[in-house]
Amino acid sequence: MPKKAKTTNSSKLSVKASKKTKTVKKTTKDLLRVGLVQMRCVSSPAENLKTAVRLIRDAAKKGAMVVCLPELFLSEYFCQSEDHEYFKLAEVIPGPTTNVLGKLAKDLGVVIIASLFERRAPGLYHNTTAVIEADGKYLGKYRKMHIPDDPLFYEKFYFTPGDLGFRNWKTSAGDLGVLICWDQWYPEAARLTALQGSEVLFYPTAIGWHPSEKNQYGVNQKAAWQLAQRAHALANGCYVCGVNRIGHEAPAGGDGLEFWGGTFVAAPNGQIIAEAPTDKETVLVVDLDRGFMDTQRTHWPFLRDRRIDAYEGIEKRFLD
Repeated sequence: MPKKAKTTNSSKLSVKASKKTKTVKKTTKDLLRVGLVQMRCVSSPAENLKTAVRLIRDAAKKGAMVVCLPELFLSEYFCQSEDHEYFKLAEVIPGPTTNVLGKLAKDLGVVIIASLFERRAPGLYHNTTAVIEADGKYLGKYRKMHIPDDPLFYEKFYFTPGDLGFRNWKTSAGDLGVLICWDQWYPEAARLTALQGSEVLFYPTAIGWHPSEKNQYGVNQKAAWQLAQRAHALANGCYVCGVNRIGHEAPAGGDGLEFWGGTFVAAPNGQIIAEAPTDKETVLVVDLDRGFMDTQRTHWPFLRDRRIDAYEGIEKRFLD
């Protein structure tokens, strides 16, 4: 049995935004219970889907209203090399995996967020996340907008940049924003999603250390990853969930990548309220206090004070 992750119920947080803040008893309607699946991925898509289904069921048993899986959970992280064989892993969306997850969502009554390798047309592929409603209905997809090209993260070889824009999903669980991994470093993506009403920004992720660099850079790399997403939570006054995988993967040989887990939730004040271990399969189930968003945004009114009349140039690559 995996060890139970240490979690913090955000509804119990002491909010000290001002001396006038009072403790109010929360009702079920005030709370959004999220389930974040941190899993180890293997070479077999069927085995990974089996694991995901088991962990989604676990989250639902714990009362999760929405469950998010990590990035490209059906396979090992194949972008460590440029190999045309891996295009065989792609599928149409909606398609076979969303059909399985749709039936599961309906059976359990939960919203499911699932990151998949999308085959859009011959020679045209995307890193895509499907959103499935609690009644099993496929709501639509988000295609990853920012595509990295770094050592062992050769995603530009496989994925065309997204063309569906940034979206908020109105679900039975609430207003949910969905972005993907490399998107998490860009404040513009978080802002444009949050401005559509998202209460939570979900980031399905596959991020880890180069084993040869871990001793020198590892602590700072993971801290930067958390810091960027905590800043999105604070600047937008919403919750942020980073959902990562675990384990060492080297499908192309060599040193491979060591995925650092650490799936976490950041509250609207930027504080981490729940975090999974670095190396353990974990289903992180956390209550998010919807009312805390309004408290945070009224005491730290960043959205009110935005100078939307003065941001000309933000759409430029560089102001030279």
